[in-house]
Amino acid sequence: MTMKKHTLPLILIFCLFFLWAISSNLLPTMIRQLMKTCELNTFEASFTETAYWLAYFICPIPIAMFMKRYTYKAGIIVGLLLAACGGLLFFPGAMIKEYWIYLCIFFIIATGMCFLETAANPYVEALGNPSSATRRLNLAQSFNGLGAFISGMFLSKMVLSGYSYTRDTLPADFPGGWEGYIQTETDAMKLPYLILASVLILIAVIFLFAKLPAIGDEKDKDSAKKLIDFSILKRSHLRNGVIAQFFYNGGQTAINSLFLVYCCTYAGLSEDIATTLFGFYMLAFLAGRWTGTLLMIRIRPERLLLAYAIANMLLCAAVVCFGGWTGIWAMLGISFFMSIMYPTQFSLAIKDLGESTKSGSAFLVMAIIGNACLPQLTAYVMHLNENIYYTAYVIPLICFGFCAYYGWKGHKIID
Repeated sequence: MTMKKHTLPLILIFCLFFLWAISSNLLPTMIRQLMKTCELNTFEASFTETAYWLAYFICPIPIAMFMKRYTYKAGIIVGLLLAACGGLLFFPGAMIKEYWIYLCIFFIIATGMCFLETAANPYVEALGNPSSATRRLNLAQSFNGLGAFISGMFLSKMVLSGYSYTRDTLPADFPGGWEGYIQTETDAMKLPYLILASVLILIAVIFLFAKLPAIGDEKDKDSAKKLIDFSILKRSHLRNGVIAQFFYNGGQTAINSLFLVYCCTYAGLSEDIATTLFGFYMLAFLAGRWTGTLLMIRIRPERLLLAYAIANMLLCAAVVCFGGWTGIWAMLGISFFMSIMYPTQFSLAIKDLGESTKSGSAFLVMAIIGNACLPQLTAYVMHLNENIYYTAYVIPLICFGFCAYYGWKGHKIID
């Protein structure tokens, strides 16, 4: 297949990276908002992340089996429509106003996005020259960074009003009193998800009529291979990659999800300033993706991964030691250096898996379960020691330590 024939499929797949970034990077904003609307503390609100990312642990194997039985295209369309349904559920959710309802909605949205992620990463790998697969995946993930920036800089401002009242501090003349305030803040969550659901449905219709090339075992219609291959975990570079993805995802999400909480609750910044900083935080992530993709033309991906992981360990140490504004600036740097880590580890881990690539992809996506526990541990330590809240960032520091090991030795194909 020529590069010209790859162009349209790659553009469509790049759209998926953009869309699931919008979804996942709205979570830090929703954590901050749910602390207000459901009257939660930092630790309680962090379970928003658990509900979302738990889907990534439960669903990838059934999803991989579905795509093995049918196609990547079928999985993508199902995922888009399922995530859109989840977004539309914010309307009845805003009427019920119970925390558990929101947790269920986030699980549904994440299940749809899990379809997209399980399909898109290996699809980008397969569409083109194998020697440039890692660089191509980082390019695709750059659109993920663009979605993260839009979510952080613009959509967060649609949700967060800048007001953070308690029952005791609410102005006496606020329209509707406490119930009016809660309803106003609750309604603010609906518009971003209506926009997201509309775009997801539109993209699903485009995929329905688009012609995507069959890749890998999809070309063999008579193939009777296993729907899921657990034996592939015997390959050490994949197994180490799954562990590295667990720690990376947990470390990244601990920093992402608590950024607004860190700024507003602990550093004492207003929501308007905090969301602007969050936008720059995501812009640093986008810049890192583009820069990393260019650097990989001359630097081997595993070496760049090692260098970036070490940089993040040092920046996490700065947060642990100083906190406050120093911690905020350090986190902007962490965002830059986190940028290439996920796609690089993913690409290195599924290298040389052949017909078991879908299974390997499913296990790597399952590693996102790190998002469902390590951020909660970080939030718990932060909430437990509020006077020295910044020491909680030793947890992401440890996470990046294993990523450094994977870039150093863990990625090597030895079996």
